[in-house]
Amino acid sequence: MRKMRLLLICLLAVLLCIACGKKNPETTVTPSEEKKEDEMKNTEGPTKQAELTVESTPTPTPTEAPKTDENGMYLLCPSKYLTKRDDVKYGTFVRESYYSEYCKRDRYYTILLPSDYSEDKKYPVVFLLHGIFGDENSFAGDAKLPILVGNMVADGLCGEFILVCPAMYAAGEGTAQQPAFDAEACIPYDRFPTELIRSLMPHIYSKYSVVEGREGANIGGFSMGGRETLYTLMQYPNHFKYVCAMAPAPGMTPAKDNFMTHPGSLQEDEVRFADGTEIPEQIIICCGTRDSVVGKFPKGYHELFEKNGIPHIWYEVPAADHDMTTQYSGMFNFFRFIK
Repeated sequence: MRKMRLLLICLLAVLLCIACGKKNPETTVTPSEEKKEDEMKNTEGPTKQAELTVESTPTPTPTEAPKTDENGMYLLCPSKYLTKRDDVKYGTFVRESYYSEYCKRDRYYTILLPSDYSEDKKYPVVFLLHGIFGDENSFAGDAKLPILVGNMVADGLCGEFILVCPAMYAAGEGTAQQPAFDAEACIPYDRFPTELIRSLMPHIYSKYSVVEGREGANIGGFSMGGRETLYTLMQYPNHFKYVCAMAPAPGMTPAKDNFMTHPGSLQEDEVRFADGTEIPEQIIICCGTRDSVVGKFPKGYHELFEKNGIPHIWYEVPAADHDMTTQYSGMFNFFRFIK
């Protein structure tokens, strides 16, 4: 009996050893297979991560478009409209003269006609006024201005129009008066609105194929030209459809700046329209936020217009001085209305 128990214990021990030493075929992994599996893990992990990284990478953000304000004004002129294109035809400035009945002498202007100008079409006209000490060549000397107009027309942002840049200093016959930083020398600038209506506009209408009257006439200007744009508006409000004063200089109303004392062509309470007056569809006033020449005077015009109930758009060109940045911004917004 005792021998039988020993035999059973030995048999059980043998079976237990066999069971512990036996491997499951489904889980058996040879050393080479273990190495291969590890390599696969090390390879597969980064590959999957790379794919996730590619899938989660955002699409490159396009260059930010110029911003508009609450009135739809572009604070800056988009740079692409100042860059020449191979597929766009551009007009060129030509210098012309006319006899002014108002000044009693020959006067000059430069004109930019559409590249495909035709007598069979009628075009609106934009009169663009230069700054102090400027002349008819001031805007014509800017090579980017025809590019701006041509690109805007090509992209359908405005219609074709005739751009007229006059000599604004309307001194009379026989005078040797010249521009200067004093009130008397600035008087011929204030004569220009009358010169424009009586002499230049009739000449343009007789020589070129234009839309006559208020529907076809528009006026804008920079600095002293901006001041005279506003003064022309106040004297002849029913003659123009769109108006734009860029960094307008002081002096339409009494003022004193770093250069002179301006007596003013109008008193502040005269800057208003009589009831029932037909006024332009849009009036724009703008200025650079860092203008070191006219400073806060353009904003003063804006505040006066607000006070006296003259509807208009006012905006500021960020970080711009009394410079081309302000001019291009103003012209881009102004020209967009010309259809």
